[in-house]
Parts: sequence; structure tokens; C-alpha cells
Amino acid sequence: MINLRTADDAHSWGQQLAPTLVAGDVIALCGNLGAGKTQITRGIGAGMASKANVTSPTFTLVHEYLDGRLPVFHFDFYRMESAAEVIGIGWDEFLTEPGVIIVEWADMFPDLMPPNTRWFHIQALPDGSRHVTEGPLAK
Repeated sequence: MINLRTADDAHSWGQQLAPTLVAGDVIALCGNLGAGKTQITRGIGAGMASKANVTSPTFTLVHEYLDGRLPVFHFDFYRMESAAEVIGIGWDEFLTEPGVIIVEWADMFPDLMPPNTRWFHIQALPDGSRHVTEGPLAK
């Protein structure tokens, strides 16, 4: 378990995770609103040496950051209503790209996630810190 006390800790942890990622990796970030999913993604982007301003793709559904060590495709499933809608934005095509896919709210459509997905579960605690655990999605 990883303990993140601040938003800066979440960013730093994402930066530390980035060098371990290779083309084809899929990262699933699960947690309530405000859990730090986007902050972790910002850290991953920075750790990939991207200069992009990483923001949540809640309304655009996917952001592409192509200027780093590897392309990063950042999805947010929060506003998606069906698996068909996710597939309709090109999900299957993104899975074949030589980059890293990060999905916020991946637990909304777990059947779309490939078997090699790395699942991270973020729990916000009353003191404002976060606990992050890595492991399969509980069924």
C-alpha cells in the first residue's frame, strides 16, 4: 500500500511510476471524485517528460499527450453511459497504439480493460491523505 499525504505526493508517485511503464501498458485508476486520479496522471505525464498541461478528460473523454518518452492516452469513463459508447470513441484502436493508456473510472467498464491492466485503487481518508493499492478489480 502506498500512502499519499498531499496532492504533491500523488504527483510525485505518478512521476515515479512513469519510468516503469512501457508501450502497451494500461493503467486503471479507480477511486471516488477527488481521490487524486488526475493528479497521479499529471505526475505520470511529467515523468514521461511531457510538457503538456494534463487535465481531466471528463468532458472530452480522451486526451492525447504525444510529446513525451511514450505517447499517453488519458481516458475518463465517468460520463460514459455504456461500453458501446467507449468502443465508439475508438477504444479498440487506442489499445493497439504504441503508448500508455491511463483510464480514470476504469471500474465502470471493467470488461473493456485488457488482461494486462494494472489496477490502482485510491481511497481518500478523512485526514485528506490517500491510500493506493495495486491489484485486480474486486468482483
